[in-house]
Amino acid sequence: MTIRTRFAPSPTGYLHVGGVRTALFSWLYARKHHGTFILRIEDTDRERSTDESVQAILDGMAWLNLAHDEGPFYQTQRFDRYREVIQQLLDEGKAYHCYCSKERLETLRNQQMANKEKPRYDGQCRHLTHAPEGIQPVVRFKNPVDGEVVVADLIKGNVVFKNTELDDLIIARSDGTPTYNFTVVVDDWDMRITHVIRGDDHLNNTPRQMNILAALGATLPQYAHVPMILGDDGQRLSKRHGAVSVLNYQEQGFLPEAVLNYLVRLGWAHGDQEIFSRQEMIDLFDISQVNGKPSAFNTEKLLWLNQHYMKTNPPEQVADFLKFQLDRMGIDARDIPLAEIVKIQAERSKTLKEMAENSLYFFNDAVTFDEKAVQKNLTQDAANPLIELGKRLENLTEWTAAAIHAEIHHVAAQFDLKLGKVAQPLRVAVTGGTVSPPIDITVFLIGKMRTVARIQRAVSLIPK
Repeated sequence: MTIRTRFAPSPTGYLHVGGVRTALFSWLYARKHHGTFILRIEDTDRERSTDESVQAILDGMAWLNLAHDEGPFYQTQRFDRYREVIQQLLDEGKAYHCYCSKERLETLRNQQMANKEKPRYDGQCRHLTHAPEGIQPVVRFKNPVDGEVVVADLIKGNVVFKNTELDDLIIARSDGTPTYNFTVVVDDWDMRITHVIRGDDHLNNTPRQMNILAALGATLPQYAHVPMILGDDGQRLSKRHGAVSVLNYQEQGFLPEAVLNYLVRLGWAHGDQEIFSRQEMIDLFDISQVNGKPSAFNTEKLLWLNQHYMKTNPPEQVADFLKFQLDRMGIDARDIPLAEIVKIQAERSKTLKEMAENSLYFFNDAVTFDEKAVQKNLTQDAANPLIELGKRLENLTEWTAAAIHAEIHHVAAQFDLKLGKVAQPLRVAVTGGTVSPPIDITVFLIGKMRTVARIQRAVSLIPK
């Protein structure tokens, strides 16, 4: 049997990190078993579905490099198929038209609630022999009236539902459009899905879907329902916790490897291992080892992982993501080797956005001076050493970090100063502040013309 999994988001909002974790688990399961991973866009909710949300799903999956093997498929392009299967169920007596009004259904529900019964349709139209005139009916599935459905969940174990608790589900609205639970069934059947890995908020839908599949004579997939993700405060993860859209994490400067590594460890573990390459995730992931309880999101842990990947991934690779941040800031970075920026700034930044913000002095023509740094370091005692250093750097024929380092040492010796008494005023002059990577590599990357111009400007700020 070829393993076939699917990720089936609804394009009614952003791509949530909970959905991404489900997609990751489905993708890993297919890759581990040399199977097929399918992307399906469940866009039948035309009022809430948007093209922007569809694009956000595609962009998020592309950023994470969770490539699908088939798709994307769109449910709105399959309405003829859904109508065909609805008619099949009607013809076989496995579905029926229901003419009950909203008022009758609301009264029935209120009575059941008052009697402390579980609200469910009472089957009034199930054996109707004649159709009332002037009413456009819905179509309901004839759910079995006895027995039980056992969901052999790969994460939760066996979950038992009595058929008496499941009413006759509406599978087509009065305007003929199919409902969610029905379209999912037909899609999973037609796409030969062998394993449905999805959030546990769908668990109550599963016995209904299994009954429809059984009525169609379809082979049932195996199910795995992944527990929800909680915020740091123990509440369900939502916008109030900050970035919950995967593209928000891209904008905030997280690497896709860090996000995937973090999400795979939310509810799953392989011993005490924390760092997983993509191939290790594929080789080691086991859906049956996913914890059945909710997992809490820990932003500090994600930041730690992100910095790890910024430091250990090839700098040229990280530089591409740094460029994304700089482009968003309107910074032209063509003249600066970004891989070199990554090498010297990764230890000092937890996100690429932070790295970009801390590196602006490499790209801007002029720096913004920190007043306290100026008052403390651009003093009269620093003026002559800075002037001399500016001249020596302007005349430097070999513009390398080593040569720059030698000139700083030479000026310190010339004026009988400790190295810091030259290096720190220089740092303020070229960066505007007192914190930067090693001053020789910093000056090297800023470049000769900018460095000399900045030193001259800094000297002009020193009180005479």
